[in-house]
Amino acid sequence: MPTNTSTSARTHPHLRTRTHAGLVVLLVAEAMNLLDATITTVAAPAIHTGLGGPVSDIQWYGAAYTLPFAVLLITGGRLGDIVGRRRIFRIGVAGFVLASLVCAAALSAGVLIAARAVQGAAAALVVPQTVGLIRAMYEGDGLARAMGSIGPVMGLAAVCGPVLGGVLTHAGSWRAAFLVNVPLGLGVLAAARLLPEDRSTAHPRPRLDLTGTALVSTAVGLLTYPLITSGSWGWFAPPAVLLLGVFVLQQRHRARHSRSPLVEPSLLLGNRGFPAALVASLFFFATVNGLLLVVVLQLQLGAHVGVLAAGLSLVPWSAAMAVSSLAAGGRLVPRYGARVMYAGLGTLGVGAAAAIAAYANSPAAGTRYSWPLLLALAVCGVGQGLFVVPFFTAALHQVRPHETGSASGLLNAVQQLGGTLGVALLGGVFLRAGTVLGGAEAAFGTALGLLAVTGVAAARLAASTDTRTPTPTRTGG
Repeated sequence: MPTNTSTSARTHPHLRTRTHAGLVVLLVAEAMNLLDATITTVAAPAIHTGLGGPVSDIQWYGAAYTLPFAVLLITGGRLGDIVGRRRIFRIGVAGFVLASLVCAAALSAGVLIAARAVQGAAAALVVPQTVGLIRAMYEGDGLARAMGSIGPVMGLAAVCGPVLGGVLTHAGSWRAAFLVNVPLGLGVLAAARLLPEDRSTAHPRPRLDLTGTALVSTAVGLLTYPLITSGSWGWFAPPAVLLLGVFVLQQRHRARHSRSPLVEPSLLLGNRGFPAALVASLFFFATVNGLLLVVVLQLQLGAHVGVLAAGLSLVPWSAAMAVSSLAAGGRLVPRYGARVMYAGLGTLGVGAAAAIAAYANSPAAGTRYSWPLLLALAVCGVGQGLFVVPFFTAALHQVRPHETGSASGLLNAVQQLGGTLGVALLGGVFLRAGTVLGGAEAAFGTALGLLAVTGVAAARLAASTDTRTPTPTRTGG
């Protein structure tokens, strides 16, 4: 049974303090897990220099984390429903700390990549428990305020990941980027006793969908692996599409027989805009995450700047995203609704085109720092902030109450999957080009095509809803 302390907390200050401390524990754990999705973006070249191996390993350092994170998020949430959210939360944090230690001590690229995969799987156990535990701890206005704290924390984690990776790598070594998780994780484990135990009270009890998880995991692996290793899908794409089709049929079958499908089929098969939201999320976050990696690689491999300078070079993007997100959520979306998405995509496209121009006008071979690039990156950040707020508002606008958990988990999973595919695709375009500058220009040019697809999907989403409503609970990138 859920343990709700909100009513008591109004009259007992020590219970109110305990509840708020529990919220801090959840937010720190969420930030820690989401930071690791991007913390290796800047450190990856230094890791490759230290451990050796093929150049494609640079992409795997990030993808090995986000891939299991994406495909296991919904299953992790279902485990919390069944076993208990605090118990799964503790198991996930403990696994994350142990995997972080292995990452920091890794002596080969293979060991590091395997440990990153374990980190991602552990994160998929931790992150889905946050919303359920907050609901068990708060009610009424307190619940709204607590839920509202998730978005800024996720946004801050997305902003700080690459910068923190650069600072830690510069101050110590790339191993420090993983060791920072150890004291944070141990602190979260020690404070987890402040959290209530909570599980689903639905009848019949939810069940795991291991078959659905295996189908999705295999399909995603078939789409990701060839992109990173060879730069094309080759014969891997047809079986991946076939498996996804089988997954949809399998989900319909489980739903028809009331057997806890991994995803609510009504989200995918209805006539509303949610499928378009998934397509837009996939391509948009593929663009953003892939470009961040390309910027860092060009700076370190071409301009030969250090990891600290490379990390700080992303500050204009991150800061502009934070400011434009606040403006979008506070003023623009309530007034203009989903149309703000178009402004975001257009601005991001202008920034990408400006980056191409900055690379084209850089000294030969890209061996010097391109200061105009910083302005282009700031424009990209403005575009990202203007898009994500109305996008998440529109994506969840017509979701029915019984679909909310599945919809939120699916959006998060597709966002992480998009980041993985973006690193594979745009990173591959960059690494396989003849020159560093040529690779950067080609990657940003490819990104413009991805934004065009995002625009088509966003238009379908916008046509299905009016988002001139309160701001969303998520603003992260």
